[in-house]
Amino acid sequence: MEEIYKKYSKRVFCYLLSLTNNTEVAKDLTQSTFYSVVKNIHKFKNESSMTTWLCKIAKNKWLDYYKKTKKYNETNIDEVNEMLFAEESFEDEYADREEVLNLYKKIHKLDEKSKEVIYLRIRGELKFKEIGLIMGKSEEWVRITFYRAKIKLKEDFNNG
Repeated sequence: MEEIYKKYSKRVFCYLLSLTNNTEVAKDLTQSTFYSVVKNIHKFKNESSMTTWLCKIAKNKWLDYYKKTKKYNETNIDEVNEMLFAEESFEDEYADREEVLNLYKKIHKLDEKSKEVIYLRIRGELKFKEIGLIMGKSEEWVRITFYRAKIKLKEDFNNG
């Protein structure tokens, strides 16, 4: 179990941070996610990847939190960037920061479903089928949503 936590906790945390915009809440939800994993590891049937299963649990934890608090925080670009680049050197981060920040600003303007697909595909490195399982949508829906979001981002970059 410790191995699973070490391998996947940062990915789950980043995903939750992108949903909550709150480091402390994302930490709490990450812990809650892995607590559920400990209790339910016997239910994992290898029908999806471990990442897909964990992200689905994390999303459910976030939805429970959202329902309880009735508030939704939009993604904080600076916090997400800080987490994403924590392992890179300062020089690499500084050189790419402006471009990446601009990209995240544009992603931030997308509708919620498109944002989630983009984050799961790019940051979660998940396959379209896995994203579909997490979101309860078809693989084709995920592909189309991702494609349309990419087109929208390209248009935004060309116009801005």
